[in-house]
Amino acid sequence: MKTNKPTRTEWAEYWQRHPMRYEVPGHSTADRDFLTDTRSMKKEIARIRRANGEFRNAAEKLINTGPAVTVFGSARFKPSHPYYKMARRVGKELAKAGFATMTGGGPGIMEAANRGAHEAGGASLGLNIILPHEQAANPYVDQSIEFEYFFTRKTCLVKYSCAFIVMPGGLGTMDELFEAATLVQCGKIGPFPIILMGTEFWQGMREWGAKLKEVGVFTAEEVEFGYFTDSPKEAVDFILASLPEPLRPHPPGSAVV
Repeated sequence: MKTNKPTRTEWAEYWQRHPMRYEVPGHSTADRDFLTDTRSMKKEIARIRRANGEFRNAAEKLINTGPAVTVFGSARFKPSHPYYKMARRVGKELAKAGFATMTGGGPGIMEAANRGAHEAGGASLGLNIILPHEQAANPYVDQSIEFEYFFTRKTCLVKYSCAFIVMPGGLGTMDELFEAATLVQCGKIGPFPIILMGTEFWQGMREWGAKLKEVGVFTAEEVEFGYFTDSPKEAVDFILASLPEPLRPHPPGSAVV
């Protein structure tokens, strides 16, 4: 009976069609060197310098940004999709409240949130990842910062934000959600609110979370920073109510006391 797990033969065929992006230790055999590559301190130091350069570049451009809210979500939703329209309204509400809207800079949900912020006259930022198929920055960002490494980009998406709105998405969105949630839970950031938009989409996550709570891997108090809603205005109101006064923005046109 055929299962959904790839066989050893299928894996072998895969590696014949795709390069192996992994460096083996320097004492590897000549055959393995030919098929892959070997590690060296020179390469490792070069990578550290590139990563440090990305952090420095982002710091120079984002040092005066804020307060900002990062919007995570799938790159695959088109403008006609309800989730795209919801994210566009999210960007608009963030701008009306005085927040800068920060995204991964690409299409789909990211474009929608940037678009809403841009159309409402708010700051719209994109931290774009350089991919083999060249994900270009969407046309609604005021400032685009390019990253080669996912981890440097994700660090900056978290570091320069005081709240997170998570729209429906796939593996990348889940990665970003759990990264932010773990940092808040462990007291490394915040505590900053995390809003999951699209209650129907996240219903399975809520049920799974309840099961994890029953098992005892976390308590309700440890995840009370999370909030589910379908309303962009409710999401932004929750953020405003959750932040201490020094972190709250001043909406456009309001008097600064």
